[in-house]
Amino acid sequence: MFIELLLNGLTIGGIYALIAVGYTMVYGVIQLINFAHGEIYMLGAFFALTFLTALHLPFYAAFGLAMLLGALCGVLLDIIAYRPLRNSPRLAALITAIGMSIFLQNLAMIIWGSRPLPFPQNDLPAYFKQPALTVGGAPVSWLQLFIFIITILLMIGLYLIIHKTNTGKAMRAVAQNKTMAALVGVNVNRIITVTFALAGSLGAAAGILVGAYYNSVYPTMGYVAGVKAFAAAVLGGIGSVPGAMLGGVILGVAEAFGAGYISSLYRDGISYAVLIAVIVLIPAGLFGKLSRETKKSL
Repeated sequence: MFIELLLNGLTIGGIYALIAVGYTMVYGVIQLINFAHGEIYMLGAFFALTFLTALHLPFYAAFGLAMLLGALCGVLLDIIAYRPLRNSPRLAALITAIGMSIFLQNLAMIIWGSRPLPFPQNDLPAYFKQPALTVGGAPVSWLQLFIFIITILLMIGLYLIIHKTNTGKAMRAVAQNKTMAALVGVNVNRIITVTFALAGSLGAAAGILVGAYYNSVYPTMGYVAGVKAFAAAVLGGIGSVPGAMLGGVILGVAEAFGAGYISSLYRDGISYAVLIAVIVLIPAGLFGKLSRETKKSL
């Protein structure tokens, strides 16, 4: 049972990490908690479901197209909702983020309905449900292995973009000081848009993986997942990409063991408990640093 719970925790933890990275990237660049990010995750799952059922595309093609649409949704979210408020108080942008979250939930209800829809299992690769290997006597399905692999590949790709490209260098410059970055020729708005696109594509990928893993997609799925991913980002240190990755894995494993050894009724409560404990005990998170404003308030 221990190994099975650990494998399940790592599987869902990797998905939380993908969502948490989107939160922490946006916060690191413009100091905004994008509460509508969970809805990008939800839309990614619905996009993939639509491509599979209505257009009958192969799973991998639907996966890639849904990620592209997730990136586009992230860009539109920035251009429509956040860019006009770039120089406004942070509270205005925060309220807008909550409003966009509610708007996207209701838009999804209008398009796809309010009831949960099953993810088309027959359109997934046939080998996904077959055991790929055995770890400590616990079987690992090809779907779980696919989630492990795609999560690792996306994280490696994100690391290479941030640390090995000029765009990544510009992102880090904007995160440190937007004014100085603009003075040396960085197009700040373009870099922020790229950040939203990357975050949106990762969130959409997470939504597709959850839909395939749990066989259920519904308009409000982004709310709970968004809170959990936010807890993971805070645990790792909001603004730290490696911290968000580690925080997602830790939260997923803690949730799996809590549900297995205590009760599945407390699955969601564990995320809230972790969030509260981190804020109280280590406000900066595992890899974060307290800002000047935060230090003054403590």
